[in-house]
Amino acid sequence: MITKRIIPCLDVRDGRVVKGVNFQGLNDVSSPVELADYYSRCGADELVFYDITASAEGRRLFTDILREVASHVFIPLTVGGGINTVEDFDRVLKCGADKVSVNSGAIRNPGLIREAARKYGNQCVVLSADVKRVNGEYRVFARGGRDDTGLEAVSWIRRGVELGAGEIVLNSIDTDGVKNGFDLEMLKAVSEAVNVPVIASGGAGCIRDFVTLFKMLPKVDAGLAASIFHFGEVSISELKTVLAENGIASRCTVHKSSQAF
Repeated sequence: MITKRIIPCLDVRDGRVVKGVNFQGLNDVSSPVELADYYSRCGADELVFYDITASAEGRRLFTDILREVASHVFIPLTVGGGINTVEDFDRVLKCGADKVSVNSGAIRNPGLIREAARKYGNQCVVLSADVKRVNGEYRVFARGGRDDTGLEAVSWIRRGVELGAGEIVLNSIDTDGVKNGFDLEMLKAVSEAVNVPVIASGGAGCIRDFVTLFKMLPKVDAGLAASIFHFGEVSISELKTVLAENGIASRCTVHKSSQAF
């Protein structure tokens, strides 16, 4: 049985973890280093670090903070934000990332996916897609959800996999921060279109949302969330216990400590 992954997400702006609703109204949460250390000790299977304003501000990702985060993390770390060239992949990997997430940079230059996959392997290249419904169509947005690219999402994601992306993070802008559950309809369309791992992002509000996700969409490999973990609304250890009680296998992590953040 393929085990499901539970992945906290650190959205970082100006060196701090922030969280909003529908990609808007961002509020300060905590230090990314402290949160990364906490999640590494408390049973998270992986961690995602996004410099969420790097693309919009046309700059490179903050590597000093990334290095410090990576030094506190003993689980796989995926990093994204301002990734536009193979050199950006190289720089981020050298700072301690295990995988690199590309979004706006791949939209501008799809060949970046192929180049990076050839150099570092498909497993290293994560295609992140920020998707919103527009006139009944799943539309890809760029620059942190600011710009409608006009790209139909399922076709774009399928193309990204053909180019070499080894994993997909599907961020539903419609459900982001709303806490009414994952966007099952959107996730179903994507997970049935590709044969690589799909990570669900956007909408988790309680443990039951993860149970529903994996029961309804067994092809989805992982659930990603932010605020419910950041604010202690859901503990990862309790989440994994409930998943097991519902016949859903998740990865077991050896905890250095379960002390609350």
